[in-house]
Amino acid sequence: MTVRLDDLDRKILAELQEDAGRSLDDIAQRVGSSKTPVWNRIRKMKEAGVIRRQTVILDPEALGLEACFFVLIRTSEHEAEWQRRFLQALLRRPEVLEAHRLAGDIDYILKVRVRNARAYDTFYQALISEVRIYNVTALLSMEEIKSTTLLPLARPEG
Repeated sequence: MTVRLDDLDRKILAELQEDAGRSLDDIAQRVGSSKTPVWNRIRKMKEAGVIRRQTVILDPEALGLEACFFVLIRTSEHEAEWQRRFLQALLRRPEVLEAHRLAGDIDYILKVRVRNARAYDTFYQALISEVRIYNVTALLSMEEIKSTTLLPLARPEG
């Protein structure tokens, strides 16, 4: 369900996406409003589920997590029980930053962040010991060209 947002809501969201640690006064000044209306709008957007949570973004390399793998998974199993076990296995692994079920030849893609290839192999061995997987292809990212959590906030057309 799409929530109706006006231009001020979009400006507030843009400021929060850029740095949610800014003070309400700073955000209000940047969007051309005052503190109380900005606070009320943020509260309403949280209640509506537009704002899920506020967090910080860490530098993985500064924390020694230098290897990013994209893991392509094909499975011959599509039963609900297999999917439940697979989901549980992924949720238990903090190395899995993202997991997507796909249309097409590949069933799932994972974004996995680890220290190195040896750590990836440990992750891989643990995963295949828990769930049966037909085929796994791991692609090492050589360079991160773009990574953002900022969603495009332009007004929808139409």
